[in-house]
Amino acid sequence: MRIGAVFPQTEIGSDPAKVKDYAQAVEEIGFDHILTFDHILGGNAATHNLKGPYKHTDSFHELFVLYGYLAAVTQKIELASGIIILGQRQTALVAKQAAAIDILSNGRLRLGVGIGWNDVEYEALGMNFTDRGKRSEEQIDVMRKLWCNELITYEGKWHKITDAGLNPLPLQQPIPIWFGGHAEAVMRRVANIGDGWFPIFELDDDGRKQLDKLRGYISEAGRNSSEVGIESFNTLAGNTPDDWAKNAAAWRAEGATHFSCNTMNAGFKSLDEHIDAVRRFHESVSVT
Repeated sequence: MRIGAVFPQTEIGSDPAKVKDYAQAVEEIGFDHILTFDHILGGNAATHNLKGPYKHTDSFHELFVLYGYLAAVTQKIELASGIIILGQRQTALVAKQAAAIDILSNGRLRLGVGIGWNDVEYEALGMNFTDRGKRSEEQIDVMRKLWCNELITYEGKWHKITDAGLNPLPLQQPIPIWFGGHAEAVMRRVANIGDGWFPIFELDDDGRKQLDKLRGYISEAGRNSSEVGIESFNTLAGNTPDDWAKNAAAWRAEGATHFSCNTMNAGFKSLDEHIDAVRRFHESVSVT
């Protein structure tokens, strides 16, 4: 099971030196990947009925720009988006940006995608919020074709490309695509076209039922469960190193291929505290 650290988007601040120091420390500690959340615009909670946890006071670095920077200041750690909101972005541009990151990082990108909850962002970016789920399936088809072919001609419900292509192409052809979300339709997409899934729930009886359901869908799709990766993360707030180790061991026993730690909202006031926490997490989990 590969071990990752969730980039502390909302707490690391705007100093590029701290961004670099965090990424290099995580790589030096021995983590396999950095997982980063995505958010472009935050709505004002006083005027919007926000359905998710983030608002305009939460700080986020733009994910693709961030990963272009991290590709230059790291050597081997995988860069995983967990997740970018695909439906609010232009598909060909996402394919181009992802290809660029893959090239600049020497093939270290894992592209997690989702449809999101924030209609404020969709409105501001000029994209349709209501059809974002089904449209994402066509988006993924378009991106994979662009990544693996010099030229494509494509006409779908939402996309038209006439004899055009990306240059340069990514090193990974195609770049791995993982899904976030827990809706029934999302689980079906994971089973049918996904390379992996980010389940964010407790590994209790209900959680195990969800994993069993996914395995059933994968089988129905004519695939083997070993073709689909699984990654969850451990929020360090309110948990002890023993809890971290037990949680990691439980996910490993359920077939998880990746597991990460999230240091946000744990009361840390400095970069050093975040780095110390991920170091302790890595030490605890590596021996399970």
